[in-house]
Amino acid sequence: MLDAAPLQRRFLEHADHYARWSGLAIGIIAAQATATLGHVEFEQRVVFCITAFGLCAVAGVLLADALTLVPQDVVRTATLAPRLVRDHVPPRMGPLIALQGVSLAVLLTITAATASVDPDRVLSTGKVVAVTCNGMRTSLGPWPGLYYSLPMFGALAIATPTCVWALRRIADGPGGEQQRRDRAWAVTGAWGLLVSSQQLYAVLMVSVSLTDTGCAGAMGALTFWVFYPLALLNLFTLVWSLVTLVAPRAVGDNTAEELSDNE
Repeated sequence: MLDAAPLQRRFLEHADHYARWSGLAIGIIAAQATATLGHVEFEQRVVFCITAFGLCAVAGVLLADALTLVPQDVVRTATLAPRLVRDHVPPRMGPLIALQGVSLAVLLTITAATASVDPDRVLSTGKVVAVTCNGMRTSLGPWPGLYYSLPMFGALAIATPTCVWALRRIADGPGGEQQRRDRAWAVTGAWGLLVSSQQLYAVLMVSVSLTDTGCAGAMGALTFWVFYPLALLNLFTLVWSLVTLVAPRAVGDNTAEELSDNE
């Protein structure tokens, strides 16, 4: 009779990998499901796809962290140095992703405030922005006002405090330095995936709207010098976050070794 204990142990040792990958797989399925909503316009379907995929990725990482086997030492020693979250997140990409999260919230707030308001169509408010073109009033869109950005705000409101709580739990919890580092980097990658994908789409919406007509003026130049580089930065962060989420040890292992040598 085969002993099931070793098989169960091996499964639990890799359960965090399975959970992270399952979160991405379920996110792809959820994104495909929202993409088939025929009664919803294309731009809104893209927002739903991005939001569903990002939230599923975050949920998968949180489940993976809960399933991670943490070694319990027989003898535990106390240390006078407190564990800080910033010591476990990526030293360079972590602050960059946090800055992108803040800039995303600011961008969505500005676009929501500048969007046109139609009192007769409350559910469609925030789809365009009104500008003056050759002395005539015209509308540019699609504009990431509340009609499009409300799901993004909701996803940020759910994922941000949850990921912060997970990072705090990892920093204060047991486990080796390498293991805590892997778990923290995976959480950072999941949140970065959500933030970078949302900001990338919001920036593309703004860029398309402002360059769709010759009346953009100075805003057209702002698009070229600000929004296009920002889109490239978000694309880079998106790829980095996805790789980090799938395989945390494949990114910046030398950083973890430096931290271990300094202790």
